[in-house]
Amino acid sequence: MKKIMISMLLLVVAIGYSQKKNNGKVFDEHPAITVVNEMFAAFIAGDADKVASYLSEDFKAYNGSNGRADSGVTSKEEMIEDVAFWQEETMYLSLEPTGQAYPDAIEYKDGQVWVQTWNTVKGMHKNTGVKLDMPFHRLIAMDEDNKIKTMINYYDERVYSEIGNSLADRKNGTLYNHHENINTVRKVISAFENKDFDTAYSYFADDARFMTLETANERMTLDQIKERNKGIWETYDVTFDVQGYPDYLEYDIRDGRVVQSWWTARLTRKSDGEKFNLPILYLHDFDKDGKIIRSSAYYSTKILDSK
Repeated sequence: MKKIMISMLLLVVAIGYSQKKNNGKVFDEHPAITVVNEMFAAFIAGDADKVASYLSEDFKAYNGSNGRADSGVTSKEEMIEDVAFWQEETMYLSLEPTGQAYPDAIEYKDGQVWVQTWNTVKGMHKNTGVKLDMPFHRLIAMDEDNKIKTMINYYDERVYSEIGNSLADRKNGTLYNHHENINTVRKVISAFENKDFDTAYSYFADDARFMTLETANERMTLDQIKERNKGIWETYDVTFDVQGYPDYLEYDIRDGRVVQSWWTARLTRKSDGEKFNLPILYLHDFDKDGKIIRSSAYYSTKILDSK
């Protein structure tokens, strides 16, 4: 039995080794990498003639993210035109390796040479102000003269959609200065002012989440916010004055419902009668049933430490 087991193990090892087949070599320094890097540098610099010098006459580029082999095919002439397009349409353009990535050149046994790169394009679209911060993965095939003949690009197309959508005015819902959800926020603030905490919290969903400017990376639960507020009201007498008027925004995108309101919280410290004015911006997100599901409060408590 022992001999059988050993034989089986040896067979498994033999099969594992037999599945490996060397089909070429990988380089982190290579003439093809030099050509690719120089072509990208010329592209970013807006030197169309220099870009053209690195491309073969039958050069083709493809959008590998689309899933269709015939989609987004770019010829040499179109690639050269793209140089001017990017210069005219963008500002602060740069191309840098993504993180610790670096290009590889692969020399296959059949003589083909491919370069693969991982870069991030950064800049800003001039007309819309849309920020460009896009990872690009490229597979680049070289011809026998060490010119680029094929380039396959993989990238997130959403930034292009955002640029396209930003070229014209578009509505995204309705803005109200009077609405039932605005009434709810006013009732919440008034209930807090009158220390009617049960009523105040009744307007919130059980799974509501709370955030402040000073706890931006933390989302508090309803129980946690109750405990925190308990400490505030034990320390201070609090009244609220509305500043301006609240807005209710009913968004088309993602069916959002948000009341934004501006207040001055007037606090009197019970221990010594010291008074503080605390400006606050509240954003309250509502569900379709009129319950508050998220509360974001923007204020700074540093003023409370100043006296």
